[in-house]
Amino acid sequence: MKRSDAEQLEARLGHHFANPELLERALTHSSVVPELRAEQPENSHQDIHNNERLEFLGDSVLQLLASEYLLQSFPDWSEGQLSKSRARIVNSHSLEDAARRLSLGEHLNLGRGEEKTGGRDKPAILADAFEAVVAAVYLDAGLEAARAMLERTLFLHALEERGTRMADSDRKSALQEFLQGRGRPPAEYRLTGETGPDHQKVFLVEVWINGDRLADGEGSTKKEAEQRAAQKALELLEAG
Repeated sequence: MKRSDAEQLEARLGHHFANPELLERALTHSSVVPELRAEQPENSHQDIHNNERLEFLGDSVLQLLASEYLLQSFPDWSEGQLSKSRARIVNSHSLEDAARRLSLGEHLNLGRGEEKTGGRDKPAILADAFEAVVAAVYLDAGLEAARAMLERTLFLHALEERGTRMADSDRKSALQEFLQGRGRPPAEYRLTGETGPDHQKVFLVEVWINGDRLADGEGSTKKEAEQRAAQKALELLEAG
């Protein structure tokens, strides 16, 4: 990778590598390694590595720091809520999105065959490269650098784009788990009213459990109203 390209990527990552070889390795796909080795002089003793080992390490670093970030951001969440939210943050689709925001595909070192089949745009390759970059930052400068990089490129985006919805959807999930754990039927959500003009609608939703109306909630969308109703219902059930 050209130094100018590396500097652009480092700027997007918010991290300048003391050891640029780590970043180069994080972007080296297994498909290109045989070709690079074939191009080496016969007397060369330098080995060429792909990013798979870094990907392995990056997965662990990501799991740890995502867990830490959620614990600090949502101190009232249960273990189940934290686990489900972490899974959504670190799943392959989320990592692929982060890789695309960083334009990692432009910097990948691919074999000719992978290049011809659109490897720079393949979701799995992008997600794996992101994990490898996380590991590269960690090995280059430690956990604090990896934490800052992930907050900049993944965690803050997850909260801005999905944070409220993530928390809200977990309220319904938490209610469902509570009911299932006690052998009770799932909650039913009923839209009971709408008020306000089209551009400022307010929806009223009731949550019913086993034929009994337990709580209601208001929101600017039906989903928001359902989630608030679920939160009220869960609080009542836990208190009772």
